[in-house]
Amino acid sequence: MKEFIFSMFEGLADLGYFGIAIGLMIEMIPSEIVLGYGGYLVSLGRIGFAGAVAAGVIGGTLAQLFLYWLGYYGGRPILEKYGKYLLVNKKHLDLSEQWFGKYGTGVIFFARFIPVVRHAISIPAGVAKMPVWKFTVYTVAAMIPWTILFLILGIQLGSNWMHIKEAAQPYMIPLIIIFLMVIAVYLFAKSANKRKTA
Repeated sequence: MKEFIFSMFEGLADLGYFGIAIGLMIEMIPSEIVLGYGGYLVSLGRIGFAGAVAAGVIGGTLAQLFLYWLGYYGGRPILEKYGKYLLVNKKHLDLSEQWFGKYGTGVIFFARFIPVVRHAISIPAGVAKMPVWKFTVYTVAAMIPWTILFLILGIQLGSNWMHIKEAAQPYMIPLIIIFLMVIAVYLFAKSANKRKTA
């Protein structure tokens, strides 16, 4: 599998920034791996860092917009039938719907940093007919730090870019804790505001 991924990325590398964007739009390939390889290309001087960030944000956002439109026009039934081809199963859909229903539209940003719901959260946003401009703003806002983090890790790892997930672990746990704390504060403030209004 590693050899297949590496040979495919070698082909994408010839496309430069477009290769990174296309790689992120292929949902079957984890974004961490694509961006890790992008960082490796930056370390080789084959592409620039700023361009790689732009390509990562654009590609990642377009991938999520695709899932959003699937939810918007296809709804839950079509996703339960074909979601497996996008590596989104019923459990992912259930959890992401629970999160979206409980935390509201703001979860589109925070969920990008949480495993399991990271990709599936775009689907209930589409099903709920969340305004596309708001969905895009939240997604871009989350994709910027995500892209920068994994590009930097890819640069540091160099030819060992395939170990990007292991290298990211020390960063992901604190990030998850921080974002969960932010969500808790947000829910507390929202609840307090409702009580005040009542």
